[in-house]
Amino acid sequence: MSSTPAVPLVLTAALPTPSPRFLRGHLWLPLLAVLAASGMLMGWGGDQWLADQFYRLEGHHWALQNAWLTSHLIHKGGKWASTFGALLAIVLCFHAWRHQRAAAWRWPLLYLVLAVALGTGTVSLLKSITHMDCPWDLLRYGGAREYVGLFAARPQGMPRGVCFPAGHSSAGFAWVSLYFFALMVRPAWRWGALAIGLLAGGVFGLSQQLRGAHFLSHDLWTLATCWTVSLLLFLLVQRVRLRSEHGTAASHGAHA
Repeated sequence: MSSTPAVPLVLTAALPTPSPRFLRGHLWLPLLAVLAASGMLMGWGGDQWLADQFYRLEGHHWALQNAWLTSHLIHKGGKWASTFGALLAIVLCFHAWRHQRAAAWRWPLLYLVLAVALGTGTVSLLKSITHMDCPWDLLRYGGAREYVGLFAARPQGMPRGVCFPAGHSSAGFAWVSLYFFALMVRPAWRWGALAIGLLAGGVFGLSQQLRGAHFLSHDLWTLATCWTVSLLLFLLVQRVRLRSEHGTAASHGAHA
């Protein structure tokens, strides 16, 4: 009895060196947008205004700080969901590198695994050196500390802050790397792939803002960090991938 032959998935070829238009749309314009938004949020009080609204709506205390929806479902559950996604990507990556039939997926999956790890890792590193407080730490919102800006000197003896950029939303925003994964696999998927990362990070970030854990700018810079890491890694992997494919083609040609 005959069986239906497997139809191989044809992936797009490696992209050439990025054009100025590509860098303008993927690096410079997003960077300008982030800087402009940061000026409004961190320089002109937008962060505090938005946090004031949340704080007032919750009865002048962070009523959702320990709520099941924000603390357990979105915060803890979100971490587990992102971890599961990363583990799945790792398993698929190992499979692709071990089986020739999945060879076309090797570089895209390796890129995705590295981008998610480096995105969340970079955010964690930045948190350890920026020393900014969470809203719930501040006197304005029932805490015990005065607000200290990102580039201001912290008073001597003041405990260190570990809230900028936002750590939890990085578990969602790291998946904006799916946009570049889609460029390697099926460019038509890129907007849906980007929406996954933006939606996940946005939900995680809003939940933490409602708990008093972060200002909006904290999540904005997490998104910017994850996007920049994903972009730069994409450019690097595409260059390595192109060299590898050229080397393989040359080797086959020499033996022909």
